Amino acid sequence: MLQRARDINDQMVAWRREFHQHPELGYQEHRTGGLVAKTLEGLGYRVRRGVGRTGVTGDLGSGHPMVAIRADMDALPIQEGNQVSYASQSPGVMHACGHDAHTAIALGAATLLARQDLPGAVRFLFQPAEEVGDDEGVSGAAHMIEDGAMEGVDYTLALHVDAATPVGQITVDDGAISAGVDTFYAAIIGKGGHGAAPHKGIDPIHLAGHVVLALHGIVSRRLWPFDPAVLSIGSIHGGQAHNVIPDRVELSGTIRYMEMDVREQILAEIERALSVARALGGDYELEIEVGYPPMYNHAGVVSLIQQVAVEMLGEKNVQPPVKNMGAEDFGFFSDLAPGAMFYLGCRIENDERIHHHPLFDINEGCLPYGAAILVGSALRLMERRAT
Repeated sequence: MLQRARDINDQMVAWRREFHQHPELGYQEHRTGGLVAKTLEGLGYRVRRGVGRTGVTGDLGSGHPMVAIRADMDALPIQEGNQVSYASQSPGVMHACGHDAHTAIALGAATLLARQDLPGAVRFLFQPAEEVGDDEGVSGAAHMIEDGAMEGVDYTLALHVDAATPVGQITVDDGAISAGVDTFYAAIIGKGGHGAAPHKGIDPIHLAGHVVLALHGIVSRRLWPFDPAVLSIGSIHGGQAHNVIPDRVELSGTIRYMEMDVREQILAEIERALSVARALGGDYELEIEVGYPPMYNHAGVVSLIQQVAVEMLGEKNVQPPVKNMGAEDFGFFSDLAPGAMFYLGCRIENDERIHHHPLFDINEGCLPYGAAILVGSALRLMERRAT
């Protein structure tokens, strides 16, 4: 299978560079989705467009098990700094996280599977808006599910390129692999006045100082030390003039967690921290924007991916990943059907790039490995009975 994937490497590179040159932000993937749909139709897939707004699904085969293979298509609002022939032609937008590669690899996998006698069915999920939510914070995975993208699916597969890992290696493990994420928006409310007479008002900046200390103490002093979690304040805004005490201070931040009960505790502790403002004579407002759940890799699917990858790459090239508190909305899919995401090495030799950076790029030699492992894993899952 790896050799078959290498045979179509030039086509995958061409797809990847096409997507890289014409990146589109979340829920704007019209050109990308159009090319994907046209390609799938040419391969004989039953295609649905506009799934989850700008997503595409492609079905092949029949019966069960049905394996879903997901690829995210959206880019980031970053001005590309690479001086390459395939650099972004869209000012202020670039594929800085490798979703162009994910889409190209999935099309490669679709090509290979179209040449197989399938023992079940496969559904490709070309997803919009992994990086962002809509006005209500809802990402593309959730909207695709609302549109029926997971109906009849028994297993799920996905990959993500990893700029820190060499080509020819993957990392994968079971359990919680990426964090759940929510965003909080808060306002500390006081009573404004002249900076020369603070005693006549209630200074929300003073209140916010105490609130910030309380918020930063949640993880270190309120949670069990063995529960991974993060609370970071990303913005604080208050006041317009140096000698005027404002009426309110607004702040926002992110919370990350690996378990849903930890999420509930953090949210309760945020309320407790903000109530410090009331104890000091002010008030507060709080809004929670629900983000992604934690992403869990199903042990049985991980074991199968590891078997496929070891046969292709060798045991030393299949390792567990370094866990982090990044978030990934593939968890919406894997919560509905057993699934797993693996990380595909794409490091440029002697020149490691950073995800979400203007100089991000990949070693395109990774593309056949990704397609071959997805196809090999999907075929073996199809040979199983659905759980």
